[in-house]
Amino acid sequence: MNGRNFSHPAVDFLVTFLKGRVQRARSGELDRGASAVEWVIISAVVVAIVGVVAAVINAALKGGADKVSDCIKGADAGSTC
Repeated sequence: MNGRNFSHPAVDFLVTFLKGRVQRARSGELDRGASAVEWVIISAVVVAIVGVVAAVINAALKGGADKVSDCIKGADAGSTC
């Protein structure tokens, strides 16, 4: 009974799991978390760059579409834009 008055499989699992986590934390095996944080930061920077590029392209396309629209509205048979 592991030195306790009661024994439940879920409690035993939880105790074993927590002991393993504490042992990993003390052993310095937490470098994987630092690597994951680096990947999150890199991903966030890439997403920000893509967003800026998309906004620039969107603005350029909107400007071109407005010019074409103005040209079509003011067009007559004898002139070109």
